[in-house]
Amino acid sequence: MASPWKLYLLLSVIAGWLSVLTSAIPGQQTSYAAILRRKSGSSSLALFNNKNRPRYGGSSLEPIGQFSYSERERTRHYSSPTNLYQLSDGYRQDEESVDYGPVFIQEPENVNFPTDSGEKKVALNCEARGAPAPSYRWLRNGTEIDLDSDYRYTLIDGNLIISSPNEMKDSGQYQCIAANSLGRILSREATLQFAYLGNFSGRVRSAVSVREGQGVVLMCSPPHHSPEITYSWVFNEYPSFVAEDSRRFISQETGNLYISKAQASDVGSYICHVKNVLTNTRVMSPPTPLTLRNDGVMGEYEPKIEVHFPYNFNAAKGTTVRMECFALGNPVPTISWRKVNGFIPSKARLRKSQAVLEIPNVQLEDAGTYECKAENSRGKNAFRDQLHVYTQPQWMEKINDTQLDSGEQLRWECKASGKPRPIYRWLKNGLPLLPKNTVEMVNGMLTIHNVNQSDAGMYQCLAENIYGIIYGSAELKVLASAPSFELNQRQKTIIITKGKEVVMECKPQASPKPTISWMKGDRAVRQNKRIAVLPDGSLRILNASKSDEGKYTCRGENVFGSAEITTVVSVTEPTKIELTPKRTELTVGESVVLSCKAIHDPLLDISFFWTLNEQPVDFEKEDGHFESIRAQASSADLMIRNILLVHAGRYGCRVQTTADSVSDEAELLVRGPPGSPGVVIVEEITESTATLSWSPGADNHSPILYYNLQARSPFSLGWQTVRTVPDIISGDMESAMAVDLNPWVEYEFRVVATNSIGTGDPSVPSRVIRTSEAVPKTPPANVSGGSGRRHELVITWEPVSEEFQNGEGFGYIVAFRPNDTRGWKEKMVTSSDASKFIYRDESTPPLTPFEVKVGVYNNKGDGPFSDIVFICSAEGEPSTAPTDVKAKGLSASEILVSWKSSKDNVGRPLGFEVSYWKDMEQEEAAEKVKTAGNESSIILTELEGNTLYHITVRAFNKAGYGPSSTAVRGSTKKSRE
Repeated sequence: MASPWKLYLLLSVIAGWLSVLTSAIPGQQTSYAAILRRKSGSSSLALFNNKNRPRYGGSSLEPIGQFSYSERERTRHYSSPTNLYQLSDGYRQDEESVDYGPVFIQEPENVNFPTDSGEKKVALNCEARGAPAPSYRWLRNGTEIDLDSDYRYTLIDGNLIISSPNEMKDSGQYQCIAANSLGRILSREATLQFAYLGNFSGRVRSAVSVREGQGVVLMCSPPHHSPEITYSWVFNEYPSFVAEDSRRFISQETGNLYISKAQASDVGSYICHVKNVLTNTRVMSPPTPLTLRNDGVMGEYEPKIEVHFPYNFNAAKGTTVRMECFALGNPVPTISWRKVNGFIPSKARLRKSQAVLEIPNVQLEDAGTYECKAENSRGKNAFRDQLHVYTQPQWMEKINDTQLDSGEQLRWECKASGKPRPIYRWLKNGLPLLPKNTVEMVNGMLTIHNVNQSDAGMYQCLAENIYGIIYGSAELKVLASAPSFELNQRQKTIIITKGKEVVMECKPQASPKPTISWMKGDRAVRQNKRIAVLPDGSLRILNASKSDEGKYTCRGENVFGSAEITTVVSVTEPTKIELTPKRTELTVGESVVLSCKAIHDPLLDISFFWTLNEQPVDFEKEDGHFESIRAQASSADLMIRNILLVHAGRYGCRVQTTADSVSDEAELLVRGPPGSPGVVIVEEITESTATLSWSPGADNHSPILYYNLQARSPFSLGWQTVRTVPDIISGDMESAMAVDLNPWVEYEFRVVATNSIGTGDPSVPSRVIRTSEAVPKTPPANVSGGSGRRHELVITWEPVSEEFQNGEGFGYIVAFRPNDTRGWKEKMVTSSDASKFIYRDESTPPLTPFEVKVGVYNNKGDGPFSDIVFICSAEGEPSTAPTDVKAKGLSASEILVSWKSSKDNVGRPLGFEVSYWKDMEQEEAAEKVKTAGNESSIILTELEGNTLYHITVRAFNKAGYGPSSTAVRGSTKKSRE
């Protein structure tokens, strides 16, 4: 007996042929259905009628419904040996007039419409592109919708709008048809479903009475609904919900409440509460009373599994699997899970006191036999069955739009993955493709031998298993045309040089490929070693001579017709050229003229082109160095003024005629200063020397005479020539030693080459290096001192530059001793920037003469001292007060103060300080004013009139202030009214 699947395939073929046969009946208006695929136990139909049907790919049927097409690629590429054209969203094509069939941009999606929604319209979207622009129609459950028969339907572009949608009239499977003159395509199916939740029956539910300890099941019996609902139970009154635990379980498959072991606290009223997952609508059942019987307590008994997952549980790959398992029993059973002959996936989770095993993102390897076990002290019970994981077909390889010449072979292959393994079917223009002499179908392979116009059309490869179907579609274009040539090919003239090769193209556009023949004049061309027709139809003549001149005709011919093109061939003598001088040596700044002469057929036009090192000479960008001079028709000169090194090279003169092209070259050498030497490498470094090496640069056609070595440091003003060993670095040397460098200084080095013409550019600087440390050799300069405060010896010097410190840890050694003594006192000054040292000794009399010298040191050791200088210690502050101090009022605001300086002062005064304060004030509030030098009087100003002031005077110098004189009195005069 044939399997249901084989029977289904047979019916598909029979239905397809019935559609063909009935389409031939005159006046037939009935729609015929062909079973195309089975999904979830039902069949989807593709409908055809013969009303107003055009010819479509050789079929007299007009498909108004066919398989649920997946959208063809948004870029359509016609593959053929010549890859003629390509279409895409912003499509390009060799000829803008090329049309193409519809391609979906948007297909309808599933819609769940809530029956209680305030929205009064449903929109199913559909959009396609094509040339010409597509028109649209819609199918519902495989039957075309008559948009004119129901005012509720509106078509806006390709979108179907349904006003006041009704479940009885409008629910079902919808498909969009997009059509133009090249054909039509059918969108995938979209389901319009109405979401609702009915009410529970109002019938009073009977009470359920059980013994204490007995298991019980309360039935929910949910109302009609769409789509899914979730379940919960209310205990006694809303919103007191039953809490699930190891003793109580609510199945989300049946909605029933399971109590494994009833107890007194369970007595009450139970209400099943359901919620629509889409609309969130909620309804509750009539209450079910639960009572306890008074005829005794239920004894212990072994578990009885009341809830379990389905036999042969099928799940789609990538979904979440929930397997339920719950048992009645006394004591309350415990639930455990295992996978037979394997391990439960690590990603799995146990929910609701282990009554639910949840496996997210299930994969093929998760399939197998699962077992749930319920056990208590009275025994155990188990349930096991298979989890099967399936996958819908997915494309691994799809077919592409193809364009072939008539007579060629089509070979398409499509491959898909899936579990169970997909089977393949082929359609042409929506009908099953049947095998015949030229058509072979083996699984996903389609071969059509010797294609012709009747084979053109839309093809689909279908890959399907019981869980789904996918469609790969492509268009076959079969070209059939008589040979033709483009306008610019139909008449040509070729001028060729004697002895050269000539190729005359002959490439007519035709399908199938035409046969090519050649004529010279009125005779067929005879092929030989010198004259041959190439595989692409071109005629090639080697070593052309005058005898080859003439009119040649190429003829292309196939079953649809023929076409010709003509080519006239002329043979001329070859052009000759002479470029002088051939080799020239110049020095930078000089000028030269290169002369180019041609000998050619006088009937040919001639052009001259100049190149330098194979690159065209750009006369506009050469700053006036180049000038083209055309004195005669057959000659051209190139003038180069004030020549530069970059102008050296090979100059080419090319002569171009309509028949041939010849060229010649001349070499131009330019002498100039040397190029930059190569990178300077520091090979060895000491405290005062650096051994350097380099590679020579270009001598620019004049030998290098010598090199100069230059250095730069943070202390130099730019690059400076340094002394070297040897003193003169000859041009054949590539290394030398820089000497007399300062220790512990960072240097860069570069090399400059000189020849008889001049000095070239310097090399790239070497890396920065630092010379080695050494004992300092430079003492500080300008050692001096003096002044300071009493008992101080102040010594100053000019700090040593960092350039001469020769290492880290640089500092100064200050040595001093009183005149005519033997031992030196030495003090260390650790700051390299220091310029002063102060020695203080209370026993040192003022102006005591000292011998002083300052030395240097660093981490490598002590350096030299400066020459000895003589410095006196600081003088003392004045020792006596001024005498004969007098104060005389000059006006209401001025007092003249005078005094005499004591000749017995130890310290020579630098000036005097006069203090004055009012009679009623304290001396601490005195104001002060100073005089400079040997002044012996001062006028105090801005004083108050008719006021008595107290005044003192004291001398000062660099060492400090001397004692104040005895205070004297002085008064300002009265102010005049």
